[in-house]
Amino acid sequence: MSGTTTANPVLALLAGGDQDALEGPDAELLGVARAVAAALGAPLEVVWSGALTDGALEELGAAGVGRVHRLTSASTSSSELAGALGELFATASPAALLATTSFESRELAARLGARLGAGVLVDALRLEVTRGRIVAERTSFAASWRSRCEVMTAPAVITVKPHATVLGVTESGVAAVGHTPEVLDLAPGAPDPRVRVVERTPRVASGRPDLATAATVVVGGRGTQGDFTLLEELADVLGGSVGATRVAVDEGWVGHELQVGQTGVTINPVLYIGAGVSGAIHHVGGMRAAQTVVAVNEDPDAPLMELADYAIVGDLTSVLPRLTARLRELHG
Repeated sequence: MSGTTTANPVLALLAGGDQDALEGPDAELLGVARAVAAALGAPLEVVWSGALTDGALEELGAAGVGRVHRLTSASTSSSELAGALGELFATASPAALLATTSFESRELAARLGARLGAGVLVDALRLEVTRGRIVAERTSFAASWRSRCEVMTAPAVITVKPHATVLGVTESGVAAVGHTPEVLDLAPGAPDPRVRVVERTPRVASGRPDLATAATVVVGGRGTQGDFTLLEELADVLGGSVGATRVAVDEGWVGHELQVGQTGVTINPVLYIGAGVSGAIHHVGGMRAAQTVVAVNEDPDAPLMELADYAIVGDLTSVLPRLTARLRELHG
């Protein structure tokens, strides 16, 4: 605990929706925001988009959320959301806004930084509060460098990577409010006349977790020869997502939305499994923050094998079915 208190709230920007219980990135972000609020001695509030169910509202109250700012309509661009949050910042003067890292949230953070003169940090892996200021650990240069950055200017606008942690604080400083949080409507901001949405392409639902936020990711490379069936079966047993290297995408085996790397999606799962992945630098730059790395490759000298916590030398068509079968046995 920092030993200081502030009446300025900590805001968590949640995806929301009509869910009855918080899951995945929303649940993780709320936990991080709760711990940061505890360290600052600050109230905890959330910004919610979409329908707000009784179940979700009850869970937010149990987590210590005192106020929910519900967007009255979905924002069609980051400029509209930045406008809405700009009005909220003017009235509530939050100490910090936390959002889960994504392409959209990075753009939003940049807009808020320019609009509010805020201290912006993106892709935080670990957070802590020191002398009443938020300090974030993050990586750069293809995850080859780690840095600790302190937000010197209020308010702080921080995008937090999935599975991030808060160091040296507990959540005891933010107690459950014991009643339903206050719900306030938040109108979307005015559209930016310089921005026009010309087309929208709905993302095809796979039934698996989002690649950018999944706790477990199974990635295939050239060694799959274009057949991702075994990887999909393993990912489904683990409740994870499927990714691919640039080679697999360039060959047309999978879509670009599955590409992991510097020119694709950057991930930091709890568990990364690379099958038939050599470990080119542009791919490693997008997954190096993974907590545990498992590599399956016939080449013991492949770069990913040296990086891996667990390296299995073997044919993926033999290793993956046995691994999947064993996991099914353990899961009952």
